[in-house]
Amino acid sequence: AALPTAVNITWSSINFKTILQWQPKPSGYFYTVEIHGQTSDIKKKCIRTTETECDVTDALKNVKETYVAHILSVMPAGMDNFEEPPYALSEKFTPYRQTVIGKPEIRNYTQKGSKLNVVIKDPLTPYTFPNGSFQSIRDIFQHDLEYKLYYWKDQSSGKKDTTTKSHTFEVTVESTKNYCFYVQGLVPSRRENRNGQTSVVHCTTGERGIFDEYGAEVFIIIAVIAIAVITLAIVLPVILCKRKKARAAREKEPLNGV
Repeated sequence: AALPTAVNITWSSINFKTILQWQPKPSGYFYTVEIHGQTSDIKKKCIRTTETECDVTDALKNVKETYVAHILSVMPAGMDNFEEPPYALSEKFTPYRQTVIGKPEIRNYTQKGSKLNVVIKDPLTPYTFPNGSFQSIRDIFQHDLEYKLYYWKDQSSGKKDTTTKSHTFEVTVESTKNYCFYVQGLVPSRRENRNGQTSVVHCTTGERGIFDEYGAEVFIIIAVIAIAVITLAIVLPVILCKRKKARAAREKEPLNGV
């Protein structure tokens, strides 16, 4: 009887780390994964595995190539009947077009006056340069990669956004308000998976004081009270002084008709 073949084969790829997954769990047989590229040699991965997933990242180094996976169902060693093992075929997969852009990291941010500056760290990929350091998604996508910043006044729902081809943002904001924001990577040239995962939300926390929280009205009220107090402080002694003098003058006047 023919061995069962894999079903529900899916590619799962974030920042070019790519895992192939399938079902069912094998019983009495194994799986071997073959990666077939358009121009590259066949690469065998996860040979005779009882797992139902396989990290195929290093078989997809030419990221612009389109690949297909053959998941072979193979007999235990010594039981080979020298026939071609049955296999299931995956969908086509092109890493450059289909890997998901993972969460960008916000390296630092400042809000000085009316300028909000945000600096992003490019996510790394599993691929390395000849010197062994990891390539970032920027190294692979180059000018195809953009970042989008979403920002809004703390405690408000009106959201603005802006994009950049670099890894820094500078946007004009109200200097008296704190702002919250997050970023995501995007590859506008793609047909699918354009937008990446979103970063965590950060908020600026400058001590923007009463003025910022309550606005100018409070300051006008405080100013009016202050002026009233100062006026009173100046006018009151003058009035009291005059009354004192008047009383003293009255007391000195001789009583009439005595």
